[in-house]
Amino acid sequence: MNDVFGNVHLGYLVVETQRLTDWRRFGADAVGLHVDEIAPGTTRFRLDDRACRFLLQRGPAEDVTALGWQVDDHETFDVILGRVTSRGLPVQEGTADECALRGVERLWRFPGPKGAATEIFTTPVTTPDPLAMRNAAFVTGESGMGHVAITSKDVLGLHSYYGTLFDARLSDFILERIGPVDLRIRFLRVNERHHSVAVAGVQRFAVDPIRTVIQHVNVQVAELDDMVAAHERVKAEGFTMMWSVGQHPNDRSISFYCQTPSGFELEVGWSPLVVTEELESTWEPTTYQGISLWGHTPVGEDIIHKMGMVRQALRSARRAEAAVPELRDPASVPA
Repeated sequence: MNDVFGNVHLGYLVVETQRLTDWRRFGADAVGLHVDEIAPGTTRFRLDDRACRFLLQRGPAEDVTALGWQVDDHETFDVILGRVTSRGLPVQEGTADECALRGVERLWRFPGPKGAATEIFTTPVTTPDPLAMRNAAFVTGESGMGHVAITSKDVLGLHSYYGTLFDARLSDFILERIGPVDLRIRFLRVNERHHSVAVAGVQRFAVDPIRTVIQHVNVQVAELDDMVAAHERVKAEGFTMMWSVGQHPNDRSISFYCQTPSGFELEVGWSPLVVTEELESTWEPTTYQGISLWGHTPVGEDIIHKMGMVRQALRSARRAEAAVPELRDPASVPA
């Protein structure tokens, strides 16, 4: 079987929201992204020469509805699509309008974790138009646009989902108390980025304390000064800061977390560890105690926020989580 590791990269997010005005101010004025108003009810953010990294469309979900993954070549694309179809998952080709909005030539869509679609594409649309950003540059390229973190009642199922699709490799674990819950977080890499997906589960209880599909999405600035400046702009613009500036023990990135207008968080990070070919050959997963070496002090975790997490966890215990059983093979991943 062909190993596709290293040939897959997080390409874009699709968000459905009624808060486009807030999102525009959040993206342009606070975080410092390039913003394009495509049409009434449709906005895109750029980080680099790609036409689209965030697609925001008017709708009621206030959530991520799709994750787009770039595949390097048609051979790898066929391998991944074959894994999906051989397990009986429904696959749909994106329409011309959908592809244009996402800035890709063609895409195929199939079910993903927690009800959001997984979309794969091979050729992104680039643009020579200059970036109007408040940051010098973002780090994308071979590492993709960043990473996403997902909380789940079925952590092993999500791990095996990305392992089956993209041959994801385990980087490490972190044990951490966030709000009123104890989490065990596993970090999965699909290319040189230390992790493109982090999957967190509440220890001892099958609950999910997060309403949204993702807990956070990460973007990486090229300069430390840009991360610090974005931190100050987020506060000055009145958006909710969730975690102050700090450093993670596993990927060594320095970052802060703030709340997006749709409720999930955005992490703005700088200088994470890159798992080079040399490191890859000797890499051994490690378990870290605590999510930070320093900093990352909770800021937005007042009693109302904590009680909201408890209520969400209780609600999640009473209903099934949208899953993709066709790609669930817990025996294939470490518990």
